[in-house]
Amino acid sequence: MTILIEQPDHQLGSQMEEKKLCSEINETCELVLDAGFVVPKDISKNDGCVTQKIAASNDAFIAPEINSFGQSFRDYNAESERQKSVEEFYKSNHINQTFDFVKKMREEYSKLNRVEMSIWECCELLNEVVDDSDPDLDEPQIEHLLQTAEAIRKDYPNEDWLHLTALIHDLGKVLLLPSFGELPQWAVVGDTHPLGCAFDESIVHHKYFKENQDYNNASFNTKYGIYSEGCGLDNVMVSWGHDDYMYLVAKENGTTLPQAGLFIIRYHSFYPLHRAGAYRHLMNKEDEENLKWLQVFNKYDLYSKSKVRVNVEKVKPYYLSLIEKVSAAVQFLSRGF
Repeated sequence: MTILIEQPDHQLGSQMEEKKLCSEINETCELVLDAGFVVPKDISKNDGCVTQKIAASNDAFIAPEINSFGQSFRDYNAESERQKSVEEFYKSNHINQTFDFVKKMREEYSKLNRVEMSIWECCELLNEVVDDSDPDLDEPQIEHLLQTAEAIRKDYPNEDWLHLTALIHDLGKVLLLPSFGELPQWAVVGDTHPLGCAFDESIVHHKYFKENQDYNNASFNTKYGIYSEGCGLDNVMVSWGHDDYMYLVAKENGTTLPQAGLFIIRYHSFYPLHRAGAYRHLMNKEDEENLKWLQVFNKYDLYSKSKVRVNVEKVKPYYLSLIEKVSAAVQFLSRGF
């Protein structure tokens, strides 16, 4: 299944040029995308880490030390009511996510030919979805979307592109629902990792890869496998799930989110990379630049998970305005199984 985004006519002529605006307050230049999203200039230059200042506010987001179950975040060995089911999930994921499977899924779900709905309607569908791979939260996924977006909004009030990225980053989890193919959890959620090269030991529950048919494939079980130094993540086959699906949807429909937004959507579950530093030898310069924003995003994606509910009706008008800004409509296209 895939999502199509019809872009509004912004009357920018035949060329989509970047416009430079200089703030009269802080005299820092920013880039304006064709949909009106302003992105800090750091994102377009390879000159060091992201230096965007977090808004000074008494409401600034503070990362908690424990999750909603009283454990450390992403502690896959902690004794909790979720631990056993999470490990069973990763066992299935690591056995079944093969190079051939991912290739088949990408071909199947890039057809974009079925269900049609708005972005907000899709968000509401996630009321029906709970992520079995997540040791930190067992709430419906729409809560996680809004918790992440609202936490970012507190610290980065001017980065509306990042707010919208947070809102839609997990929409691909609708693949779990009957109208979108009802894929098993192991094919939709969980940490992602490359196929076609060796499975790094930093991957959660690595031991189960021994039952994966790719594990003993001589072409796949070396550091580089079928890839080369600096080939770029766009050329790497990454395990199939909601991340890659939502990326395909946005890309194929000509989204006006910046490349950093698309990178976040596609690789936000790629924890071996952005938390453990694995597979960086496959990244190119553009990946390195975009990774800076993914690491900013990850703080909020991970630590905003809570039992405290967001007032949906209160924040809904703001997010609807962002949706209107970036697209006229969204289509989700799925193939029945």
